[in-house]
Amino acid sequence: MEKHDGRETAQPRTGDRGGAGDPWYDALASGWGELDGTGAPAPAVPAQSVPRERSAAGVYLEVQRSAAFQEVRGRYRRFVVPAVAIFFAWYVAYVVAATSAPDLMARQVAGSVNVAMVAGLGQFASTFLLTWLYARHARLRRDRPALELRWDTQEMTRGIADSARMNGSARPHGAGRVRGSEGGQW
Repeated sequence: MEKHDGRETAQPRTGDRGGAGDPWYDALASGWGELDGTGAPAPAVPAQSVPRERSAAGVYLEVQRSAAFQEVRGRYRRFVVPAVAIFFAWYVAYVVAATSAPDLMARQVAGSVNVAMVAGLGQFASTFLLTWLYARHARLRRDRPALELRWDTQEMTRGIADSARMNGSARPHGAGRVRGSEGGQW
């Protein structure tokens, strides 16, 4: 650090991000280096008025208690609980049959393929089928409402993070949503 006109200014080292040696750094575009007219650096984003009692934890609790969140969680449970129960029963039936009914499992189906091989391959097939069903259910029934909840949560916490940054108490991990056309995947 060097002293300059009574203020400390950081001198970038070779390889530091944000210095003259970084070709991707644009000080003015990032909000750093601008002056507010009094000689002091201007804030990058104007502070929003946020009630003092509202915190990020409070926002997440509020979202968790919301009807929209409960609906997304309910849709998740209504798919996962029966799917896990059915898949687990199918797996246990396969293991129990393999250990308690070796004659049944050894019965030839076609050529050298027996019931045990068909059931074992059925385990793989049912795993892939369940994965496909889960992804389809998530895409059709949960992804859009979950993304809307995420966006709303980020919007609610953005004001808290901005005021904390302006006060110098915290540095948010920048997150934002780029809104695209509604016809796209996201």
